[in-house]
Amino acid sequence: MIKKISRNEARIARHKRVRNKISGTPEIPRLCVFRSNQNISVQLIDDVNGNTLASASSIDKDLKIKNGSNVEAAKLVGESIAKKALKIKIKSVVFDRGGYLYHGRVKALAESARENGLEF
Repeated sequence: MIKKISRNEARIARHKRVRNKISGTPEIPRLCVFRSNQNISVQLIDDVNGNTLASASSIDKDLKIKNGSNVEAAKLVGESIAKKALKIKIKSVVFDRGGYLYHGRVKALAESARENGLEF
């Protein structure tokens, strides 16, 4: 009997394929998205030095999000990470969707970050 791999294992395999091709630098960091059932979070990562430069999440108290698992929350998180990036003088990033489809919450986060000044 053929064993079916889980959806998360398939996502991790997709993420590894993407990560072989993209990498973040101090000037152009990687904008990495993680999406769970309840929340969404994003980080600006410098892969050369192994540092997280900035992060935003639907769990953050300053965003005051009641439901972190919807498109509106993703838009607020995208806006927040764009503002934090511009504050530390980062305008351009490499988008890492984390193996998720560019659809729904991931797409809303990316478009919101673009609208608020990030280029990718």
